[in-house]
Amino acid sequence: MKKFILSTIISCICLFTFGQSAEDIAIQLVSANPQSKQFDQLVVVFNQKASDANATLVGLEKKKGKWLVQFKAIKASVGRNGIANKEEKIEGDGKSPNGLFELGRVFGYDELGPTSLNYTQTNSEDKWIDDAEAADYNTYVRGNTSAKSFEHLKLNSIDYKYCMVIEYNTKPVIKGKGSAIFFHVADEKYTPTSGCVAIEENDMLNYLQWLMPNKKRGILLTSLNNL
Repeated sequence: MKKFILSTIISCICLFTFGQSAEDIAIQLVSANPQSKQFDQLVVVFNQKASDANATLVGLEKKKGKWLVQFKAIKASVGRNGIANKEEKIEGDGKSPNGLFELGRVFGYDELGPTSLNYTQTNSEDKWIDDAEAADYNTYVRGNTSAKSFEHLKLNSIDYKYCMVIEYNTKPVIKGKGSAIFFHVADEKYTPTSGCVAIEENDMLNYLQWLMPNKKRGILLTSLNNL
């Protein structure tokens, strides 16, 4: 099985090099990952070099056991230092995590979110803890915290207008392995993130309306040259 997976991945890299579509690459990446079997909807994000902050994003859904393209390839921003090698993500490294993760709750600035998923309107009291020494590290907190550092979830920028939790290092939380990894809105320049995945606002709206609470949702992050 390992040899089959490796050959599939190598094949996918070679085909991509010779002009295979990003959508086909996404399907091959998902098909080569045994964990993908537990998911119904997947956001697939990949860059060509691990250090790239620019990435490609494709939406796939499993129907009758087969992965089909629901949203064609679009541009996305990832960590300013790219996507981490597997198991090497640490707090403050400016990298997006490598792997397959569940997609969780949605936060947003509006009273009503454009989604049927679990949605929370944010205010000035909402924060996500990134202090690795804090007891509530990598968790959502509304109100007071003893943590020395955290991210506000209500910003003056568009970034967290719609912000979906990528369940990296949440079950369980391991101190220092990274925090506040979100799927959120990109600015006009597609500014690299600190480890999140960001796409244009209208694209985010499409994804939020597509992702369903009765389906197992996930996101696959990887670099083609690190497979």
